Amino acid sequence: MEKLWAPWRMKFIQQVDKSICIFCEKPSLNKDKENYIIYRGEYSYIIMNIYPYSNGHLMIAPYAHKADIEELSEEESLEIMKLSQLSIKAIKRKMNPEAFNLGMNLGKVAGAGFDGHLHLHVVPRWQGDTNFMPIVGQTKVISESLEETYKKLIEGIKEVK
Repeated sequence: MEKLWAPWRMKFIQQVDKSICIFCEKPSLNKDKENYIIYRGEYSYIIMNIYPYSNGHLMIAPYAHKADIEELSEEESLEIMKLSQLSIKAIKRKMNPEAFNLGMNLGKVAGAGFDGHLHLHVVPRWQGDTNFMPIVGQTKVISESLEETYKKLIEGIKEVK
């Protein structure tokens, strides 16, 4: 049997400290490029998922540490939806996906990796982007580097804003 290595994934498995809320920490560092923050709004921001389901996988999170959607203010809720629209426009412009998945995993049982801070996933999709690799090889094939995707999406946000 041949082996296909995905060493970038091991960092998440072994090193991500779940006691630190990345959605609170990353925007407070003011190192947007290093933390793949694409855009900052007044109440929420757009950040790339560094362990993406597909190229261009973004997350939108409020700055405030809130676990439940009913805790969001009207302004926070509205801005998260506006940033999802902005994200989709930018991704369409730069990556030409055929569809999108949008969703929130609210709570650990629902699959939230960071269940204390809600966030909306924006996942671009292409025909045939799911295959046997995650099942058979326990590996996800991502065809473009995070840095290249970041550059594209920063340009896309500027173009559609």
